[in-house]
Amino acid sequence: MSFLSVTSVPKLPWSSPKAFTLKPPLVSVVFLIIGLVIFGLGEALLVTAGVGVSPWTVFAEGVTNVTGWSLGFATFVISVSILSLWIPLRRTPGLGTILNAIIIALVLEFLLPYLPTFETYAANAVLALTGVVVTGFGGAIYLIANLGPGPRDGLMTGLQAVTHQPIAVVRTLLELTVVVIGWALGGTLGLGTVFFALGIGPAMAIGMQILQSRSVAR
Repeated sequence: MSFLSVTSVPKLPWSSPKAFTLKPPLVSVVFLIIGLVIFGLGEALLVTAGVGVSPWTVFAEGVTNVTGWSLGFATFVISVSILSLWIPLRRTPGLGTILNAIIIALVLEFLLPYLPTFETYAANAVLALTGVVVTGFGGAIYLIANLGPGPRDGLMTGLQAVTHQPIAVVRTLLELTVVVIGWALGGTLGLGTVFFALGIGPAMAIGMQILQSRSVAR
């Protein structure tokens, strides 16, 4: 349970001094891109496993049931709404906020056709669990780059700064809240949804812990 000791995003030698900057350090940009590619790969593995979507997609499905919007438009409105919550939480956008949407979308677009699928439910469940772990590690890398989080990750770090609770706890409670609301509105759940809701927070925290310990060891 040592991952519960991670109560903020660590600053490492490759972290940008400021999230919003017109001249970000090259090393920070490189790690940002690497992290987002890995993050997108993890999400792609979860999608191709086909055993349940992420909590935020469940939420978006629920919103479509109530409003009649398309899933894509509902996701867009949710993202904009989340960004509006950054104001009282004093979160700062940056290059990573923009690249988050672009790079992850490109990874999903180009990698999904090449990822493996399995005939057994158990194998696909393992694939989904792997996707959550990969997503968490990629998230840790790109958040430590400190060039601005995506909408949902920014909400997580903002809530953590206000509550001073471990990142794993904040993210898990956030995901569980979202999935409960989405399910109540008619969104669909699956085993992959449970894996993501319970695992993404610890996976990110463990990733940060590993990266921090490797940096200190050097």
